[in-house]
Formats: sequence, structure tokens, C-alpha cells
Amino acid sequence: MLKFARLPMGLLALTIAAPVMAQPATTTAPSTTSPSSTMAPAAPTTPKASTSDARSSATAPKADMVDINSASATELKALPGVTDADASKIVQGRPYADKSQLLSKKVVSEPTYEKIKDHVVARQSKS
Repeated sequence: MLKFARLPMGLLALTIAAPVMAQPATTTAPSTTSPSSTMAPAAPTTPKASTSDARSSATAPKADMVDINSASATELKALPGVTDADASKIVQGRPYADKSQLLSKKVVSEPTYEKIKDHVVARQSKS
């Protein structure tokens, strides 16, 4: 009988202790040294990967930038999502002051523009 008398007290203790034991690990880790060591490795790893990826992708598109004011129809067709008709419309609508004019002049559709906007530039010819 004494064993059963301890059961409710044991359950009560576990009910209170479980959240308390779980909470300090979460609370202590973010607010103390554990979060710094936990957060520091995670944060630098992710930003380094992102930075490397961002630099790689930023470098690649800059090298592959197509000037919509001087590119041939063949070069324009090489862009993602650009059809023969889109390429000829881009050539016929020249000159462009800004690449966003492809949308404002309704030269290409918005989905197509979203695909090519990071690959094109509208350079102005020096007169």
C-alpha cells in the first residue's frame, strides 16, 4: 500500500520536473555559452555556404550578362524561357533604358521576365 501512495507523488514530481528539465536545456542553451557555441558554428557554416554560393552565382550571371540593347536574336534565345518570338520582339523594341522596360512595354511576359531578369542588362551606347 505504501508503494501506491508514492505513485501519485512520483507522477506529480515527473509532471513538474519534465518541463523544468526540458526548459533549461532550451533556455540555457540560447542564453548562455551553449547557444554561442551552438549558434556560432551553425551561423558561420550557413553564411559561409550562402556567401560562397552567392558569390559563385553572382559571378556567373555577371559573366553571362546579355545586353538587351546589343545582343543578337540568337544570344537572346539562349536565355531561359525566351522563345524565337520573344527574341524578335526584344530586338524590335530597342532601345531600352532599363531592363524593366521589357515588362512595361509588354515585350515579354512576367514569368519570362522573372527567368531572365538576373541574366540581362540594358547598357546605354556611348554617343
